[in-house]
Parts: sequence; structure tokens; C-alpha cells
Amino acid sequence: MNQKMIAWEHLENLSWRDVLLVLAVLVLARLLIVGAQWQLRRLADGASPRQRLTILRIGPIARLLIRVAAVLVIVPLLIEPTVRNVFVLGASFALALAYLLKDYGSSFVAGLLTVLENPYQPGDWIRVDGHYGEVTSIASRAVHLRTADDSQVIVPHSRFWSESIVNSTQGTHSVLCVANFYLDPNHDASAARERLKEAAASSDYRRPDSQVSVTVLEKPWATQYRVKAYVKESREQFRFITDMTIRGKDAIRQMNIRFAQAPHHRLRQ
Repeated sequence: MNQKMIAWEHLENLSWRDVLLVLAVLVLARLLIVGAQWQLRRLADGASPRQRLTILRIGPIARLLIRVAAVLVIVPLLIEPTVRNVFVLGASFALALAYLLKDYGSSFVAGLLTVLENPYQPGDWIRVDGHYGEVTSIASRAVHLRTADDSQVIVPHSRFWSESIVNSTQGTHSVLCVANFYLDPNHDASAARERLKEAAASSDYRRPDSQVSVTVLEKPWATQYRVKAYVKESREQFRFITDMTIRGKDAIRQMNIRFAQAPHHRLRQ
């Protein structure tokens, strides 16, 4: 109890100079974070795909280090830097934060674990909570995604305690793309599979060392072909799927194979 009183008495004796110094440290830390993010994003946009992922990965780490440095500067100004005083103030702050800001605290801890465990990083394409997009930023409370429709989705880190995360790139600059075709069952499946492989392999978006694979599934109303290959750059995955689809349809038409039509009850659904 005496140690608590000593700590709070020190806070009451703060001068305006100390208060202004604390505010200056907070403002400087914020400016450093904004400046670092802007500079890293600028360097990443002009870098090669492999270097871009490495540069973007520095962002969350730099933000965390700046905030830790700001706390280390501010704490000695607020309390006498003894072990007991720091422990008492830290425990009091932690209890207040846990009680009043439970959800924010959960998101903050999840965000800290995200930075340390690195299940995904800026530049990765992930699917979480029904949203699929590129990770543009990992903030202290939430992860920011940019979808294919150029929409920004902000997902709190606390969702990751119970939600599954699908990481399509896992720190690489390529992603597996799939184009689907549904053909009338009455055709030469082997010939169709080979033509679809050739069509996908001729795309300029395909990663040169990526092999095209085609899986064939028989459905009650059609034969489904799934054409799969890796794209050069993850940001071009939807262009690659579009290109594979267009080339594949042209190849199928040249073979005079009919495309299947879904039953009417499926169309109504």
C-alpha cells in the first residue's frame, strides 16, 4: 500500500514541463510511425516482388519498436523508475485495461502474437471471416485487407481466437489460381484436358516454372474441369484466372464441344 501511495504521489508532483515532454514523445512517436509506413510503402512499390514482401514485413516490426521506445522514455517521467513502482503501475494499468477495454485488450494481444508468430504478413493474400484480400497493414488492433474489388476490410485481431485463417501465399509472391469449366458429358475428356492445359500454359501471367494441372470431376449434369497453375505475381491472380478462362473457352469451342448448362432448379437457387 505504501508503495502505491509513493507511486501516485510522484504522479501528482509532475510539472507542466514533464507533461509537455510526454506529449512531445507521443507526437514524435506517431510521426515516426506514419513516416516509416509511408517510406516503406514507397520503397515496396518500386521494388521487385521478392523484395516488396521483405520491405512490407518491416512495417509492423518498426511500429512495435517505436511504441516500445516511446513507453521506455515516458515511464521514467511518470514514476520513479524503481522495480516496485514500475511493477505497481504496470499491474494497475493492466487491471484497468482488462476490465474497461476487454475487447481492445484481446485484439491488442492477438495483434502482438500475430507480429511475433507471423502466421501472415503484409503482402500475403488471406481469407478470414468470409473476406479474401491482400494484407496491406497489421495495426495494433486489426488487420487491414484490400479485396479484389478494391475495398478495404478491417478485421479485429480478436476474431483470430476463434476463426480459421487461410493463407494463400504464405510469404511468397505467387498464388495458385483455378479456372473452372463445365462441359457436356458427351466428349473426349482426354483431348479436352490436354487442350485446356495447353491454353493455360500459353498465358503470359503464368509463373514460368509452374506446371499446369487439370482435374476432372463428373457431376450429374456436367463434366467439371479445374485448371490450376501458379501466377507470377499474386496481385495479378484474377487477371490470370480471366486469361485462363478466355483461352480455355476458345480452345473448347475449336473442338466443337458443348458447354453444359446448369439445371433450372440450380439456376433458381
